[in-house]
Amino acid sequence: MNYFQSELGPKRLGLLHDLLPKATVIGMLVNPTFANAEAEIRDAKQAAFPLGLQINVVYVRAVDEFETAFATFAQQKVGALLNTNDAFFLRERQQLIALAARYSMPAVYVWREFAVDGGLMSYSPSLTQGYREVGIYVGRILKGEKPAALPVLQPTKFEFVINLKTANTLGLTFPPGLLAIADEVIE
Repeated sequence: MNYFQSELGPKRLGLLHDLLPKATVIGMLVNPTFANAEAEIRDAKQAAFPLGLQINVVYVRAVDEFETAFATFAQQKVGALLNTNDAFFLRERQQLIALAARYSMPAVYVWREFAVDGGLMSYSPSLTQGYREVGIYVGRILKGEKPAALPVLQPTKFEFVINLKTANTLGLTFPPGLLAIADEVIE
């Protein structure tokens, strides 16, 4: 199963724009050592152009650079934050969520765990559905099918999670249209 997380950056950017249509400068936190970093930046900038948005990239390689990155975003008057698909950020999500809260910076994240742990919102493939598909594949292999003969699956179920507690803390109100398409709303 390939989750194609990096390709979902433009969708996440669109969700930010739907929530914050007046935010014209979007910060993008990027680990330059992440293999898909440049592709994610390129895709975000291409998606931002027709919306009239500017993407400001700040690179971080280590946890001790997070504070400086958020201070830079604040100086640049970034209206919202777009997070990239990097295991480093997932692992350090508590600190990222805390900094976004401290700097009052609305953010969309790559995995639902961010929203569950206090991030504003996330958009990602369903891990539950992915695990189900892996189980089906294992069953097929155990019944004698050759792994090389099985097709590569792409996600078909995506989860949009909104954390209303965080929205209230940031003084944000989600438009009814965004609430209507959310798969989960944390209150």
